[in-house]
Amino acid sequence: MASEQIRGIIDHSLFVGELSLDGSLRHTNGILALAMLAKAQKTNTIFVPDVDGKEAVVVTGISVYPVATLLQLFHHLMGIESISPAKHVSFSSIEETRSFDFDFEDIVGQEQVKRALEIAVAGGHNIFMQGPPGAGKTMLARAIPSIMPALTENEALDVTKIYSVTGNLPIGQSVMKHRPFRAPHHTTSRIGLIGGGTRPIPGEISLAHRGVLFLDEFPEFPRHVLEALRQPLEDGLVTISRAIGSMTYPTQFMLVAASNPCPCGNFGSPTKKCICSMQTVSRYRSRVSGPIMDRIDIHIHVPPVVTEKLTGNIPHGESSRIVRNRIQIARNKQFKRYRSARFTTNAELSTKGVKQYCSLHDEARHFLQTAVRTLGLSARSYYRVIKVARTIADIEEQKDIQISHLAESLQYRPVDQS
Repeated sequence: MASEQIRGIIDHSLFVGELSLDGSLRHTNGILALAMLAKAQKTNTIFVPDVDGKEAVVVTGISVYPVATLLQLFHHLMGIESISPAKHVSFSSIEETRSFDFDFEDIVGQEQVKRALEIAVAGGHNIFMQGPPGAGKTMLARAIPSIMPALTENEALDVTKIYSVTGNLPIGQSVMKHRPFRAPHHTTSRIGLIGGGTRPIPGEISLAHRGVLFLDEFPEFPRHVLEALRQPLEDGLVTISRAIGSMTYPTQFMLVAASNPCPCGNFGSPTKKCICSMQTVSRYRSRVSGPIMDRIDIHIHVPPVVTEKLTGNIPHGESSRIVRNRIQIARNKQFKRYRSARFTTNAELSTKGVKQYCSLHDEARHFLQTAVRTLGLSARSYYRVIKVARTIADIEEQKDIQISHLAESLQYRPVDQS
């Protein structure tokens, strides 16, 4: 092959891969992101390590050549032995194979909490669960993946890019088909949660993008770590600045937080005595600031399960499959409603978006205004009540927000923290 021909191939190609000492190309992080960049830069050919070939073939419009060794690539460029391009794989043809640890029908009682979780997932709302130890907060949270709606193709590519860049995408997997569920321990550092480092990398809030960030023992997280969540929760992204430059990562996640009512866990219990003083209880709850709590749409109390329900022969509740079907219908309504906007869920609506997409009829508006005055809700809480009510209406397949939807939404606002 003439040198001009080789130069022509190189000019329109991207070569990606880490080289081993023996000349073989080993697994390389960020293949999907680089393949999408190649497409954006009008590069029509990309050469990648063969172990990462499945990751790049989901990108349309470019030819992907899986390469095992540097010698093989040389032979291809010289025309000695050609490498066959990998076949493109469509997003819809990739099957999701995943089992869940918990199903909603396995959770005894807690019907009101499961209802709140359904609403939260359907609209992408942040939720805070407070209850005594053993009430099932962690189990309820870990059952959420079983009711999460399917990722759209664009969402899946966004999530996969993050996991590919950070090395969290399993080798040989094409794309993430399920929504992520991240549950960092309360000893996680600020950098581990938000992201950063000398070479800025995404943190847990970005790894939870389009999925769930579960923070158990919420008040046990250092206050400065929780305060760092304020801007990502509001803006859906986080910018990390270092000497080498700034990196912006997406953070559109659903926050699920769980907490005991006090350090001993028995405050307000009808059967167990709390050994904490009121000052101790107040100090424990104040570890989470008001602005953080105000950014959580749904607050729900998780009561202890009655013994009779545990030992009695009561029928199972709805399965996660049934709940997930309702949630998927509600999400589809939101995708359709906001198809010309930058929103994908009700929780993402801005103040302007609420006014545009969540109009109230006169009776509903009067009802909400009266409730706001009576309960002393903040302006932020006012709009969050409407967004949650919009989700309830979507679950019930109602076009307009009714008074009953607003009434249920108001139950999820903490009066003393609004």
